[in-house]
Amino acid sequence: MANPVYGGQAVMEGVMMRGGRAVATAVRRPDGEVVIKRQELQPIARRCPILGWPLVRGSVALVEMLSIGISALMWSANQAAPDEQELTKKDMVLSVVLSFGLATVIFILAPTLVAGWLQRQIPVGFWLNLLEGLMRVGLFVGYIAIIARLEDIQRFFAYHGAEHKTVNALEAGEELTVERVRRYPVLHPRCGTAFMLYVMVIAIAFFSFFGWPVWWMRLVIRLAALPFIAGLAYEITRLAGASCSPWVKSALAPGLALQRLTTREPDDSMLEVAIAALKTVRDMQKTEGAHHA
Repeated sequence: MANPVYGGQAVMEGVMMRGGRAVATAVRRPDGEVVIKRQELQPIARRCPILGWPLVRGSVALVEMLSIGISALMWSANQAAPDEQELTKKDMVLSVVLSFGLATVIFILAPTLVAGWLQRQIPVGFWLNLLEGLMRVGLFVGYIAIIARLEDIQRFFAYHGAEHKTVNALEAGEELTVERVRRYPVLHPRCGTAFMLYVMVIAIAFFSFFGWPVWWMRLVIRLAALPFIAGLAYEITRLAGASCSPWVKSALAPGLALQRLTTREPDDSMLEVAIAALKTVRDMQKTEGAHHA
């Protein structure tokens, strides 16, 4: 059996870690106690093998991670602030719908409309697509740079750094202790931040094949193509993360550089939480693997 690939995300005052068959979310409560939520997974690709094919599995994994991530965020928020009004699934679904709508307007509709206004000055579709893509990247990086200045977000990004350090240590075969994990970098090639950048860069090349139709058709094409582009970005990120080639490392450099905005050096208490999450999901994977042996 192949070794599982681990990854995760920061949550409120904690870290969620995922393996192929299990998820563990660890959160530090206000009283200092670390609580852990365990969840076994039944990936949809097991029930429908076609969803595990290359270029398809990326979109499936993205939807699964979104669902798992929302659940982990909701649970962590209720653990980290137990005195606040408890968040419900309805609250989180509404928040996600509104966020997706706002992101569509800011990162998809706005750049294509602005580029469209310049069509008389730049009549060639390739250059309009390039301009639109660069505006989208600029908005994305600018948005991250702005929110990264907020104190609460900086703490969230420190947990993101703790997640990366812990996964880096595990993949290096290191013992998972605070002293050992602390030495590892806060950057990781399979990060979701880098993935988003790769999606935007791939989109520039992909959309150039469709010319420059009217604005509503451009919007339809961009939304319809997202699953394919996400799947391609997933495969590139997956292969690049396992490569030691200097050429590949050079190609990954922009994604790693962007992570410097979304990660911070964690303190030891944050590393303890990330280690607890990863150890838990690793043990769950071993137990599940023994059941299937």
